[in-house]
Parts: sequence; C-alpha cells; structure tokens
Amino acid sequence: MNKKRFILFSGDEFIFGMLVLLATIFFIAESRWSRLYNSQAISTDKPVQIYLEESTQLDDLAQLLVDSSLIESEEELKWAANIFGWKIFQKGHYLVDEPLSYEAFLSKLARGMQDPVSVTILPGRSKADIVARVANKLKFDSLAFHQAIEDSVLLAQYNLDQKDVIGRLFPNTYSVYWTTSPQSFFERILKEFNKAVVESYQKQLEELDRSVDEIVTLASIIEWEARNSEEKRSISGLYWNRLNRGMRLQADPTVNFAVGERRRLLYEDYQVDHPYNTYLYRGLPPGPITNPDLASIRAAVYPEDHEFLYMVATPNGEHAFSKTFEEHKRKSAKWREWLQEQYRIKRMNERKQNGN
Repeated sequence: MNKKRFILFSGDEFIFGMLVLLATIFFIAESRWSRLYNSQAISTDKPVQIYLEESTQLDDLAQLLVDSSLIESEEELKWAANIFGWKIFQKGHYLVDEPLSYEAFLSKLARGMQDPVSVTILPGRSKADIVARVANKLKFDSLAFHQAIEDSVLLAQYNLDQKDVIGRLFPNTYSVYWTTSPQSFFERILKEFNKAVVESYQKQLEELDRSVDEIVTLASIIEWEARNSEEKRSISGLYWNRLNRGMRLQADPTVNFAVGERRRLLYEDYQVDHPYNTYLYRGLPPGPITNPDLASIRAAVYPEDHEFLYMVATPNGEHAFSKTFEEHKRKSAKWREWLQEQYRIKRMNERKQNGN
C-alpha cells in the first residue's frame, strides 16, 4: 500500500520562499529593463556607416549589425525591437559614431532619420569624372546622374544648354542625404552656383558686359592653365587683353579639350579642326572646358590690369609673361632649351637602367 507523502511548510518558510521567488522575478525584470534602456547597447570603437538599400526587415537588420560588430546578440536586439514595436527599417545612410540605447538606435532607423553624407566636387574635372565620383557617394548610379544633368526640361528651367553644364558643376562639399534623387542633387549644385557666382558678381558682370556663360568659359580655361592660384588674375588679364584686341585666344587648354586629353601638346594638335581650338577660331570657345573653382571665376571677373599679351611655361610650373612677341620668343627659346635638357637627362637615365 502506497503512502502519500506531504511536505509541510511552516509560515515563516512559506514567506521566505515567496520572497525569494519575487526577488528572482524582480531581478530578471530589472536586468532586462536595464539592458533595454542601456545607453551603451549599441557601441563601437570607430564610426560605422550603415547603408540600407531598401526597407529592411528586423532579421536582416540584426544580421547586418552582427556583421558590422555593432551587436553581439541578435536575439537581444530582436527582443528589444519587439518590445518597442519596430519591425521595418527605412532605407538610407545611418552613422553610428557614439553609443546609443536600443530605443534611440531602432527608432532612428525605423523613422528614417538619416545622417547626411558629404559629396565633394573638385575643380578642373571632366564631366565623366564628376558623374562617377558623385554616383560613388550617393544611392543613384552614374547613368541616372548623367541623364539628370542632360535633361533638357530641367536645363530649360535654368536657361542652360548642355555644353554649359560642365561649367556649372560648382566645386564644393555638399552635405546631402544618401537617398537624394539625381535631379535634386543637380538642382542643389545649380543653386549653390547661382548663389556664389550669379548673385555675388551680378554688378561686375553688367560692367564687363559679359554673360555668366562667357565668364565661366574663360574661368574654365584659367582653371586648366594656372597651376599656381596666385597667377590666375595675371592669366585672366592676358586673355582679356587678347580678346579686347581681337586676337586669337591661343589657349593650350582649349586644344587639350579638342583632342580629348590633358597632356603635352604636339605640333599637329594645334591643327585639329575643332570649334574649341582657339588657335584656329577667334573669341571664346562655345562653352566651358571644365568646372572652374571660385578663384578662377573671380579672376575672370576681376582680371589683373597689365599689358601682357604672351606667356610661356617656366621650369617652376608658373609662367613668364611678355608684352611683345620678340620678348616672348626669347623666353620660349629658354623654355625649349630646358625641356630638351630634361629629355636628355631622361634618356641618359633610361640607358643606365638598361645597362647601356
């Protein structure tokens, strides 16, 4: 016959057991609560860039954060996200450069509160180079941006022709959202250009009786011609002197543009029949050859007042200026002698390297 056994607790023992149970429950709840609002829940030793190409589910985000070493436990992140009710996270760029709580981090991504990215457009670049560099920094691809800057409808709104676009890709560092559209970013550039150039130099443009496009075209030539920014106003004054006298501009950068590359020009390059070849055609070329910086534009608007009509490169990367053609020929001869000496030294070094 089986006997039933009963374990009896005294009143004190029962109370003690309940206290232990409640303490355990409280400890677990308190532990989870502290983890939930821990300001260090998401942290990193160095800034981490998060790019969400599209709306992202919680599972995919958790895996991305583990791969980025921002979290150690997927389960804890999912637990916190479920507590707060966040399950879908918006596309965009997010920067983690300081510790964040789960609440702050998850709500930021769920609400799409992006961090901007910096896009730098450098001066003196080709259109293709600028398009590629911009697309590399933003969500859209290079084809989309190329189409935006050649959109006839958009260009008409700003009274622009396609040949003038390169000169309006204003060099600057732009802070924009990664998901911005190519059209919006192009318009942002145009607005920056108008503010920095059109509005700033309106009075001087009227005094010069020159259009913005003409000034930008000349500035683009100065941009490629001047290695030293301090020479820009001198070069501008020389070009203005030639234009005002009806002389051919004879600017080497326009020939570089005509032949399609920046290099030391050959004799036959100057004979290339191209509307941008200012050795063959008088006046300014039809449009800018690159995107000039503000210093080049300012030099075109405020040229140095002098009587120089000729210039030639010098060994230090600057230019020697002349008032007469005879003086120019003498300085050009010195430049050619220096070049020939450099070629001789180069050939001699090559023979030594080849053991001849």
